[in-house]
Amino acid sequence: MSEFMMFSLVPMAVAVIISMTCALLGNFLVLRRQSLIGDAISHVALPGIVVSFLLTGVLSSSAMMLGAGVSALVTVGMIELIRRLGRVEASAAMGVVFTSLFALGVLLLEWHGASGVHLDVEHALYGNLESLIWFDGTSLAALVDPVALADLPPQLGRAAWVGLVVVIMLVVLRRHLVLGSFDPEFAASVSARPALVDLVLVTLVAIAAIAAFEAVGSIIVIAMFICPAAAARLMTNRLDHQVAWSQLFAVVSAVIGYLLAGHGPGWLGFEASVSAAGMIATVAGLILLLACLLGPRRGRIGATVAG
Repeated sequence: MSEFMMFSLVPMAVAVIISMTCALLGNFLVLRRQSLIGDAISHVALPGIVVSFLLTGVLSSSAMMLGAGVSALVTVGMIELIRRLGRVEASAAMGVVFTSLFALGVLLLEWHGASGVHLDVEHALYGNLESLIWFDGTSLAALVDPVALADLPPQLGRAAWVGLVVVIMLVVLRRHLVLGSFDPEFAASVSARPALVDLVLVTLVAIAAIAAFEAVGSIIVIAMFICPAAAARLMTNRLDHQVAWSQLFAVVSAVIGYLLAGHGPGWLGFEASVSAAGMIATVAGLILLLACLLGPRRGRIGATVAG
């Protein structure tokens, strides 16, 4: 138990919270056909990270996350600007902004001679879940010990606060989000302000992605925005049921993925473990595949049997 408390409790909790938060937002991205915006925001953080390094001269975690956050918000604004002024599809606008800003980040690295500096690209992709060790978590008593709780890795607190903010905002904007997701024209006619709600939703996606970036990397962020919500969409035609399914899939992916990453290779006779982020994303993808085959509403096999 002490080993689990110290090495696994916090990483698993962070993975679960981030997965549930991303899946919650992912439901509306899937309904609005904007699933790739999480991918775009996760990757265009590069120029923000590079600029923060060039301005501060140090690889500070907080400065890098702040730079990535500003870059993500700029991305949101550029996507909306291109989509509305150019009257192009959201996917086309995301593609233009994604490639342009990522290329800008590469050019900044080369231009300022910072390409030889280690910007921790590995953690940006895979995260550092395995390093979130709670050194004071030696027993169950640590859960009620203020001194031990003060030593919790800060990533857990950031993930929890962002998750709480996302839940509150979605509850407050629920009616407007539902109207804008299913019928934007009707939403505009009843003063539901779909454009403003769109901006708020994408901003929440940016905040969630950047808050998760340091702890879990871009792989989990991308997978969790899409896979649980898409799988849930195959299970039901009711939005409230879809949200519940997506949360269940997110928790299952995070818990089983983390356990398989640490113990799965050992069960097969291998000594080394594998990336927790990669395994969680893999499990989420497998759940989506099963939903595609067995989903009672739109699954290839499930819908045929139900019919």
